[in-house]
Amino acid sequence: MTTTEHSPEEIAAAKSEVLAELEALSDPRIRAVNEKHGDTHAVNLTKLRALAKRLKAQPMLARALWDSEDSAAKLLAILISRPSHFAHDELDAMLRTAGTPKVHDWLVNYLVQKGPHSETLREAWFADPDPVVASAGWALTSDRVVKKPEGIDQVALLDQIEAEMADAPERLQWAMNTCLAQIGITNPALRNRARSIGERLEVLKDYPTPPNCTSPFAPIWIDEMVRRGRAG
Repeated sequence: MTTTEHSPEEIAAAKSEVLAELEALSDPRIRAVNEKHGDTHAVNLTKLRALAKRLKAQPMLARALWDSEDSAAKLLAILISRPSHFAHDELDAMLRTAGTPKVHDWLVNYLVQKGPHSETLREAWFADPDPVVASAGWALTSDRVVKKPEGIDQVALLDQIEAEMADAPERLQWAMNTCLAQIGITNPALRNRARSIGERLEVLKDYPTPPNCTSPFAPIWIDEMVRRGRAG
């Protein structure tokens, strides 16, 4: 199926066809590995991207696929979407129904972060009482820290991280830790404080890190990026 349908009947038919293809591509071994990380998709991502490349951008089909309960279908929906395809409230609703960490991350990184609603959603999500939604706000804030730090009160961010990160739920804690590291990496004036917060809180200090990968423990992460010359 390579054409772009517009009528409800054609969209429904296209959705059924794509879901059948995803089912044919599913591999229970892939699902078993992904389930260890909180994800449920069973399709090899290289094959998923190849399917998306064949389908090309199809926002109506993407919306139909998003409404399914299948995480591979949601990932494919993101891949056949463009940041300009969705309104602010639609992206907000999509985040709240993302379901799995990978769908959540792809939605934020591929669509929200690169779209026209990034800043307003960042501000709304950052203060959301749902920690999973708040983690998206922190992820967008980390991106601002790196790419456009003007207007971001990094001292206030460090104050909040110092007060809340140790007891934050896992996904929110991870996002806050990323922000902590990015402040330390990109802001020399706050580097020592960011490093000391990480050392005191010890969040992710014992996280298992494969060989040749950088630990997510903020002091190690900061020092390694500075060593590589990627600091501010």
